[in-house]
Amino acid sequence: MHTNHGDSGERRRDWEQRYTEQRTGWDRGAVSPSLQRWLDAGALPRGRVLVPGCGHGYEVEELAQRGFAVTGIDITPVPLQRLGQRLRDRGLDAELVEADLLHWQPTGPFAAIYEQTCLCALDPVHREAYAQRLHAWLAPGGKLFALFMQTGRDGGPPFDCPVDVMRALFDAQHWRFPAEADFEVAHPAGLREIGFVLERR
Repeated sequence: MHTNHGDSGERRRDWEQRYTEQRTGWDRGAVSPSLQRWLDAGALPRGRVLVPGCGHGYEVEELAQRGFAVTGIDITPVPLQRLGQRLRDRGLDAELVEADLLHWQPTGPFAAIYEQTCLCALDPVHREAYAQRLHAWLAPGGKLFALFMQTGRDGGPPFDCPVDVMRALFDAQHWRFPAEADFEVAHPAGLREIGFVLERR
């Protein structure tokens, strides 16, 4: 399968093609049950929330409906345009940003980041840089709501995110990584996601 080490333009074209050809197997077509569980448990802090690699942004829509100040960002305009139209139709407000996460800088820190399918979509060569950016975007004590995709195979996207590898990536110097997962959920593509809430040191 094609993996993309390339520049922003190349990554953007790759993802735009996936949306145009509807090769979006990661897309549930509805808000993730993981976000619903965290929201229903009152786990998300009030304040600015970021959804990186938001795609069609069902989670952005849900957060906006629940009154969060939410920012959704994606590298390609196709899903953002669809999300923007749904938000307008429902009278909801969210900040939508078209940008490459490996180059983007927010205007201020976030209280929480909901990381669902962005990390597993990135070529693993970019993981360290992405993890550093997540740390920089969060306020001290901010929460990273992370779903780590378990594919059990090489290649991607989605790329496998084994928990031991994630513990090394989100190291103890920068993060409080809980000993136990909050839950595990099945993914429509026949995969599993393991949900952890990490705290930025």
